[in-house]
Amino acid sequence: MIINHPHLGPRDASEFTILGDASLINRPDWQAGDADDAFYTYQYLRDNPAGLHRELWFHEQGDRSWLVVTRDTVTHAVIAVALASDIAKAAKAKTAQKTAPKRTVAKKAVIKRTTT
Repeated sequence: MIINHPHLGPRDASEFTILGDASLINRPDWQAGDADDAFYTYQYLRDNPAGLHRELWFHEQGDRSWLVVTRDTVTHAVIAVALASDIAKAAKAKTAQKTAPKRTVAKKAVIKRTTT
């Protein structure tokens, strides 16, 4: 299987180590009240889907980067490859947008002047 690395181009899958489901990028908050349950789910409970799946791959015999590889687990066809750091930054930015306070625009009072 060939993985098209975003920086290095096509590489053989033997250069990589697979970690598993790409949802591992979204680590639970260790300070949350349900941290024990969240980390148990994060660490041990995973789906094993047939079909399209996003996985974390580590380029162990190369530049040591983490990649998110979208592939079909039935045919092993690689659909998309992206740097995991880019995916994490995009997710963080999206979360920041959702939680940022909305700015309200103050409406200016319109005073009508009448001439006498």
